[in-house]
Amino acid sequence: MSILRPLIVFAGLLVLWQAVVSIFDVAPFILPAPLDVLTTAIARADVLAGHARITILEIILGLVFGTAFGVLSALTMAYFRPARSWILPVLVVSQAVPVFALAPILVLWFGYGMAPKVVMATLIIYFPVTAAFYDGLRRTETGWLDLAQTLGASKWAMLRQIRLPAAMPAFASGLRVAAAVAPIGAVVGEWVGSSAGLGYYMLLMNGRVQTDAMFAALFVLALVATAIYFAIDALLRHAISWQPESDPAQ
Repeated sequence: MSILRPLIVFAGLLVLWQAVVSIFDVAPFILPAPLDVLTTAIARADVLAGHARITILEIILGLVFGTAFGVLSALTMAYFRPARSWILPVLVVSQAVPVFALAPILVLWFGYGMAPKVVMATLIIYFPVTAAFYDGLRRTETGWLDLAQTLGASKWAMLRQIRLPAAMPAFASGLRVAAAVAPIGAVVGEWVGSSAGLGYYMLLMNGRVQTDAMFAALFVLALVATAIYFAIDALLRHAISWQPESDPAQ
């Protein structure tokens, strides 16, 4: 039933899309019909798959680096007070400056290869992971920590056995947000300067007024982003299966 509902919603959106095209007689170069997009996606499956592989790799590398730097920053802020006054401004600045504005600079520094796209994705992922994990580390139940100190536990033991498990739900929330926004960095980087990737292909097809191909690439990108999100969500649910879930609506 959990799979059937999204399929029904997706089918409903396709029907609405087709109705808009048919009723208002929209020109194909403005909004192609769903069947035309599907036909183009099948005809260009090999090309779309090649560009999708590049974008997927950029997103995954961004997730890996962004998560690693986020976890390291959160642990540093939690255990080294002098470092907070240095790292917190970096966190604020990373969000105050629009990442779209940094894209041309990153392309200038790192070239037109994969590096600037990975850096873009890393910058977008870094903040939600760091903020969520740091908040989770700070809000560990004090009673558990007092009991561990009474039993003579070391800081390392308290981190490994108490703080990290207690912070995992908050960390999982931050990583879910990161997984949802990770494709933005990769695609924006491809728009600014690239020779491969779904974002590059969309821009190329838009310039050639091949709107059906552009929508086909957009559809593939949506599938990729959704698959990555649900894969990470499944891994997180398995990792914190001990954490009970409750429905606020009940």
